[in-house]
Formats: sequence, C-alpha cells, structure tokens
Amino acid sequence: MAYASVQMFMEKLKQLIYSNDIPVINNPSIVCERPQFQILYEELGSMIQTLFNHEDQDLHNFEEVRKLKKRFIGAAEEAEDIVDIFLSAVHCRNIGYSPRSDVFQTSLHLEVVMRSIESIKKEFMTMNIDNMKMDSSLKTDRLQMQSAGASRNRSSLGSKKVVEEMVVGIDRDVEIIRDKLVEDGKKLDVVSIVGMGGIGKTTLAKKVFTDPFVVYHFHVRGWATVSQTYDKRDFFLRVLSSMDDQLKLEKATDFQLREMLHKRLLGKRYLIVIDDIWSTEAWDKLKLFFPNHNTGSRILLTSRLTEVASHAKSDGLIHHLQHLTEEECWELLCEKVFQGDECPKWLLEPGMQIAKNCHGLPLSVIVMAGVLAKEPRRKDVWLKISCSVHSYMASDEKGCLETIALSYHHLPLHLRDCFLYLGGFPEDYRFYSQELLWLWMAEGFIQEDGSQILKKIANGYLMDLVDRNLLIVENRYVLGDIYVCKVHDLVRQVCVEKGKEERFFLKIDSPPSNRLFGIIGKQNKKLRNWKKVITTHKPHRVVTYQEINIKRLSLPPTPSIRSFLSILHRMLNPENKTTKIQNSSKFFCSFARRRVLKPEKFFCSFALLRVLNLEKYESVDFSPGLALLVHLRHLNIWLSSFPTSICNLWNLQTLIVRTSSSSMVLPSNISDLVNLRHLGSNADLYLPSIEGPMKLLEVISKVVLGDGVDNFQKCFPGIKDLITTLYSDEENDFEVLHHLQSLALTGSGYSRRRSVEGELLRGEPNLGKNHIIIRFPATLKLLLLERCGLPWSDMSIIQALPNLEVLVLRENSFEGTLWEIGDEQFQRLKVLILMKLNIKQWEASSINFPCLERLDVKTCIDLEEIPLELGEISTLEFIYVNNCDASLLESLQKIRQEQDDVGNYELKIKVDGRYMPSYVPHHDD
Repeated sequence: MAYASVQMFMEKLKQLIYSNDIPVINNPSIVCERPQFQILYEELGSMIQTLFNHEDQDLHNFEEVRKLKKRFIGAAEEAEDIVDIFLSAVHCRNIGYSPRSDVFQTSLHLEVVMRSIESIKKEFMTMNIDNMKMDSSLKTDRLQMQSAGASRNRSSLGSKKVVEEMVVGIDRDVEIIRDKLVEDGKKLDVVSIVGMGGIGKTTLAKKVFTDPFVVYHFHVRGWATVSQTYDKRDFFLRVLSSMDDQLKLEKATDFQLREMLHKRLLGKRYLIVIDDIWSTEAWDKLKLFFPNHNTGSRILLTSRLTEVASHAKSDGLIHHLQHLTEEECWELLCEKVFQGDECPKWLLEPGMQIAKNCHGLPLSVIVMAGVLAKEPRRKDVWLKISCSVHSYMASDEKGCLETIALSYHHLPLHLRDCFLYLGGFPEDYRFYSQELLWLWMAEGFIQEDGSQILKKIANGYLMDLVDRNLLIVENRYVLGDIYVCKVHDLVRQVCVEKGKEERFFLKIDSPPSNRLFGIIGKQNKKLRNWKKVITTHKPHRVVTYQEINIKRLSLPPTPSIRSFLSILHRMLNPENKTTKIQNSSKFFCSFARRRVLKPEKFFCSFALLRVLNLEKYESVDFSPGLALLVHLRHLNIWLSSFPTSICNLWNLQTLIVRTSSSSMVLPSNISDLVNLRHLGSNADLYLPSIEGPMKLLEVISKVVLGDGVDNFQKCFPGIKDLITTLYSDEENDFEVLHHLQSLALTGSGYSRRRSVEGELLRGEPNLGKNHIIIRFPATLKLLLLERCGLPWSDMSIIQALPNLEVLVLRENSFEGTLWEIGDEQFQRLKVLILMKLNIKQWEASSINFPCLERLDVKTCIDLEEIPLELGEISTLEFIYVNNCDASLLESLQKIRQEQDDVGNYELKIKVDGRYMPSYVPHHDD
C-alpha cells in the first residue's frame, strides 16, 4: 500500500462514518461500528500528520523514519483488510449468501492493529533526532570525499564510455545542435539533448563536441559528467581536466579550483558540456560558475529529464533524441559486427530480426553486437540469438538494464507504483491513456490534492513519466494530450525486475512454464501450487494474458488479492496496421462450467477485489456473483443485461460494460453508485428513469434518456465528457451543464424514443425533418456532430461558443452544399475536422479562424476547393487532406505556392499520406 492508498482508505472511513445516503453502508450492523471507524480514522490521521506531513522535512531522509513509515503503511493496510472483510461479511449476509466464517468475520476486530499504530507513534516520539542528523551529516561528508577521490581516476570526458561512438542515424541531429551552438547570439545560451537512457545522448554530445567547426568556433571547450549525485569539487576536477589533462589539481582547494575555471572562461567564447544531469537543484548550483560576458558562449546539457532541460532554459533548444529506425539499427549492427565488411547472405534474415528486436535503442544494438562478435557466424546460432534478445539484455547487468534502472531509482516515491504497474502488461502493449489513468486511480496510486481533481493529478503523473523518457507517446489527441503510449522493452524489463523485488504482481502463465512474476522469480511451479504461493506471500495483484485452463484447481478464499487483470493484448501490427488480440477466456470459463463451483463461490474467493478486468469473457455470465464485490473501484466486464446488483457496488469509480446487443437498459437505482466517475459501453445505455443525481459522474458514453428523465443536468450535474444521441422532435438543452467540456452528438433520424417491456425501441423515422434545437454551454471545448442534418445557418450558434477549441463535423452533420461563414469568428478554434460532408463550396477567410492550428478535410469528395485565404492564418501549422477531388488539390497547390512566396515554409500540407513539398526558389550566385 502506497501513501496514496492510505489516503484513499481515509476517504472510505469518512464515508462509513458520515454518509447516510448510501443504502449499502447505511446498515445497522455497520452504523453501530461507527465509533470504531471514528477512532481508527483519527489515529491514522494523527500518524499521517506525524510521519508524512512533519514540518522538519529532513526527517524523511533518515532510514529509521523510512522504516517506521513502511511499518505504518503495513498497519494501515492490515486495518483496511479487516474493515473490508467485515463490510463484505455484512453485505453477504444482507443478500442472503453465507460466506465462510473462518475468513469473513461479521465482527470488527481492530484491537491488534490499533496497538501496532500506537507502538509506531511511541517509537517516533522517542527518536533522538539530533543524533540522527549528526550521523547523516558525517555520512554525507564521507560520501563526498569518496566521490572526489574517485574522480581522479576517471576519464577527462567523464565516466561514460564515449569511445563507443555510434555513427548511424544522428547526422541530422549533429547538424541541428551544432547550428544552434554557433549561431550569432552573444548572450550565454543553453542547448539541451533529452532522451531515455541508452538512446545515445552522450554519443551525440561527443560528436558535436569534436565537430571540426565547433572546435574552430569556440576558444575553450570543457566536459563534465554530473550523474545522479552532484559534487562541486568533482565537477571542477572533471571540467578542468578535460580542458588540460596536464593540470595538477589534487592539492588545490575548492576555491582555487573555481578560480582556475573562472580565469579560463573569462572573456573567452566557451562551450561546456554538462553530461547526464539529473536535477534542477544541480543546475542552479552549476550555472553560478559560468560567466556571461556576451561572448557567444554555450552550455550543452544532456539529461533524461525534460524538466531539467526546461528549467535550465525554457526558451532554449530542447532536442529530443529519437529512437533509431529498423534500418538504422541494422546498419549500426553491421558496422559493429562486420567492421566495414558485408553481411553474409545467410545471416541477413536473423540479423535483421535481431536489429528489429533492439527496438531502436543504440545501447541494445551495441550489446547485441558484442554478443554476435563472440559467436560463430552460422544461421542457426543467429536464429537462436534472435529469439533471446531480451535475455541477453537482462544478463548484461552492468550495461542495458543497469543504465535504464538509474531512471527508476531516481523516481519520486509517488511515481514508483505507477511505473511498476506498467510491467504487468505484455510486451508491445499499447496503453490508452484514459484507461491507464482510471486503473491508477482505482489502485490508489494517485495522491489527493484539494486544489486539483484526481484525473488531472493522474495525468500529471503520466506526463512526468513521459518527460522522464520512461513512456513513449505513440498518438496524441487533436489538442495534444496523450492518447496512446507504450513502453520500450528494456524499460518494461526494468519494471519486471523491480516488480519481482517489490512482489508487485503475481503473473499466471499457461503450462508448462507457469512462471510466477513478482513472487518467486525464476522457479517453475505447477499451476496447482499457485494457491500455496498466494497463501504464503499474499499478493495484491494477479495478472494473466495467456490461455489458462485450471478446471482441476479449487480456489480458496484469497482476501489479499485486490486486483485481477485479464489483459487484452493490444499490439500494433506494422504490416496491416490492425490490432492483434490475445485473450485467455479459458481461465474464467473453466470456473463457470464446473458444477461444483458457482459464480458466487468464485467471487467469494476474490471478495476484496478493487480492480477486475474481464473485458473479453463474453461466454460467461457472472451477474449473480458481482453483488459480492462491494469493494470494486474499477470493473470492465461483458454482460447480457445490466443487473441491478451492480448498483450495490458503491465504491465503483469506473464501470465499463460491454454487450453483444445494440442497447442496454440501466436500472433506476444506478444513482446508488455514489462514487462513479466514468461510465462507458459499446452499446446505447438507455436510462428510463433515475432515483437521484449522480454528482461525481464526469464521463458517460452513448447514453439515451427515457421519458422518466427530465434532462441531463438533473441526472449528471458534474458531467464533463458526454456522448449521446439526438432526436428530431425535441429540444436538446446542454446549456445547463456548467462543467461540460467535450460533447459528441449523433442524430438518430428518428422521433422521440420509448421503452416497451424493458426493450429499447425507436419511434418512426422523422420524415417531416423537424428542425433539431440544440443549446450548448459556454464551457464547451470539443464538439463532434454526426448525422444531425442541421442547416448551415445554425453554425453561427457554434461560432459564438467562447471556449470551443476542436470542432469535428462528420457525415451529414449539416445539410446543404454551400457553407458560407460570413464575418463571424470562431474565437478560440484550434482544430477543424471535416469528414464525409456533401458540401461543394466553402466560403471563408482568415478572419473567421484567428487561432486555427490544424485543418483536416477527409472524404469530402464534392468539395471544390479550400478557401485560399485560410493559408494566411498566422497560427495555421498543418493541413491534411484525404480522398478529395482534383480541383481541391489544385487549391492546395495554390495555398502552398502563396505561402512559399511569403517565406512561410513552416506550414505543412499532407495529401493522402504524402507531404506536399515547398517551392524553394533558386537564385544565381
């Protein structure tokens, strides 16, 4: 349990103490225990204030305090288990199910854990803080002396092996960095190279550092590797030694070293490379040593952390070093293995596969080149190696994994669980950011902040991992937020290895390997023994993404398990651009088909689950047993119908329901899900009536309101993201949704719907084409319209929206062949997407779109041209056109020519996947 999980437990206790409007917990057996909940809440709060929010922040660095924190979190975890087992027992009794008395206690026994908390508090109060500070100070002094002494034996270019020069794929990077360093500016400037460990930042910096023009341009050049622990004396020794390796520096004082550096830089145009810097604090100290006398001097930083580069110079060049392509990996591998000779034909296929499996990381290529150099050049040997690239990476402890692991060790505590969580997913898994954030929140990894909403904090954590180059962004939303991300294989391997140490996951594989990830490491166990492992080690998370068939295994109640993820393997196939699906339905199907094991008994074994992902199990109906999982926060499941028992799961934050039918009726007591924030489905969710508002719900997809529901505002007053269907004979008032930011509307082509005998039915088609009336809130940032059949004159309503940034118009969203905008403006519109519209003419000018950055026109086959004046929009960066008429292409060519004539080469135009080249005039010398 992380500190954030303790906070989540505190929120649960608060609801148990004060909430009277939740039927599940407003139960006499629970209410009578409120005094115990109150005492536990106060004791935990007191300890949080003492251990985590103490005014003396230095205390948190002491080993004794860290141990006490760990013990406290363990005690809080035990307390939560006791409370949750008690709640489950009460809940099971209320629904008529008799749980095992030896596991589910109907009495609340907190005496032992309360004594543990009291003992921790007393130990902290009796600690001798002054002695701890003195010991810490002496230890720091010794480490600094050791660091300074060790520096004398290091290379003048730092401790890294920069001699391993990588000469593939960075020529353009060298040009970009070099040109920025030698440009005309006189002020001291900072240029940064940022990227993940092993991607070649130091090699690129070395290439620039030794570039002949750079050597000629700067009077003085120096190099120092900082690494994770900054030491002032060590820095002086490194940078001065790199300038002149004949200097006698050992006996010089720190003051003398600084004076020597200052004299060498004063009045000179210098270049200093600061390699592998890890903290903004280190930069704040280092920058004091560099004089700025308008000589055109430069500092070149390399770092894994975007935050450090931005802090050093927010408006300077931050060059993000990209991974090598497969071709570049192969070229580098050949260069290292064959030293200029050609690769034999029989080794081409396995060699290219090895290069591909390095996933663009130069460090991986160099390691594998070292492996291949020692092996016979036989096809069978190389084929075997191509299947074991990850094993070689893992065995190279002082190389690849150790390099990547530095990033993990430098993570703040609140990010470590989020990072380790990535290791439970398959290789090449594509994470949809929204789903990942929901899982993090349900697991309790996100620390509450009263000034920010939970999802915003979680998104900040995601961005932090991206800025630290531990996550790779694959796709973004139109406004720039992360949509899909992935993890490099080596980074994932670090997650796996560190997960083993932390016992973070229990991974269930299929026979015959049956490796238990995060629990017993490399030992192979038969599947029948995994229940013994659970009993012994009490794992909190179980994950599987392979086919499992354990019909012969009877499962005991395992209250320690808090998460069960059966993960759908989403891996982008580069050949056909489709998604591979790997599921493991046999695991759960085997339980459901056994006569001796009913769904209720299965769920009793996992009664304390917080996270349950069963998105691919269509053939099993778990509805009867779901009512037992009262502690669930995240549920992703297939259902034939929506059972009212789900509404007893008052802890649910995220509910994703999938069905094979086109619609699903929601029960009127859906409002009992008082903590629900996200509700999604692949089918229409029909809501005939509702008993009360769902105050926390922020995201809901494909909802249709019934006759018994007045409007969205009464149902979902806090909604921020809404997808719904429009009907032609009614008003659609979204103006009252004061928090709504994203709205997707699809016209049905039908009049008012009705519910008959529990089935969702449509009315007759609206042949009269009544005008749809829509009112939008001023808060709206994204609007998507499809098949609404609106007249173009209604566009003035949308233009008036003061905060609209993205507008997507799909098939038949508006009727008519002419879109004439007039003089009105889209005040803040940044992205405009037109798709499958039947317009022929579009009359607009640059004044209509003062903030437009991107324009997409897709399959508008009748559109004759894009207005030429749109090319004059100063903010426009990108135009994308696909499957359109030849006359429209001619208008694009005119826009390209006109913008090139005024020197606007920054505007990118892409037609059917290919960029339209700029026209650059040639002048005679």
